[in-house]
Amino acid sequence: MAGIESTKNHENPFKFNWLSAGIWVLILGYILYSFHAMGLTWGRFYEGLGHAEKLMGRMFPPNFERWELLLSGLAESLEIAVIASFVGIVLSLFLGLFAARNLMPNWISIPIRGLIALCRTFHPVIIAILFVKSVGFGALAGILTLIVASIGFIAKLFAEAIEEISLKQIEAIRATGAGFVSVIVFSVMPQVFSRFIGFSVYQLDSNLRNSTMVGIVGAGGLGGTLFSAFQRFDYDFVAAILITIISIIMIGEYLSNIVRRIFK
Repeated sequence: MAGIESTKNHENPFKFNWLSAGIWVLILGYILYSFHAMGLTWGRFYEGLGHAEKLMGRMFPPNFERWELLLSGLAESLEIAVIASFVGIVLSLFLGLFAARNLMPNWISIPIRGLIALCRTFHPVIIAILFVKSVGFGALAGILTLIVASIGFIAKLFAEAIEEISLKQIEAIRATGAGFVSVIVFSVMPQVFSRFIGFSVYQLDSNLRNSTMVGIVGAGGLGGTLFSAFQRFDYDFVAAILITIISIIMIGEYLSNIVRRIFK
């Protein structure tokens, strides 16, 4: 009898939750409403597949006859990505250190974190449009755009990595009478260096992709060539450009894996 009464006193752990069920119903209802509001139907999707088939038919075989134009745009994209990554990584190194709350007081870390968040707020295409309007068409706008994007990504993750380090090593270095720079070099950096390399390599890979994307709005690189080919309905040349972009990204991924293994 005591066991039965004890069982009755305990609540059912699998009791139906009306609040959770109501939230899921609202989410599902909003999704269905969104489909209806935007006119997303199976008929429209099936019709799109037909247009995609025609487009793919016009894209193949790809046309590499204008390889000089292709290589020119590709070289500019690579230059934009490398320069922006180098400058962005160097700036992120310092900003990440100053944004770490376990190393810096709030009056330093909070404004720096705000700056990093601001860099991460907008999509690179929006930033590229702003820089194109500011400094004009060309590679400079693309470089500035990707520097901002690099800071928004690397500095944030680097600051978080520093905040996770062991403070015992910092205390040991400080006990020897070492200054702030020595503490950073001999205590902080050894603990986060491999992660910082991983962040940097990933951002270089990301900038290779984004250098093409920002070029569509006039920020230099292969994206401008791609956009011009689309405007001319030159789809076989578009296919050649896309294949080139895919190849570069795959090579970059292969090289980034090698770098990660070296510094692991």
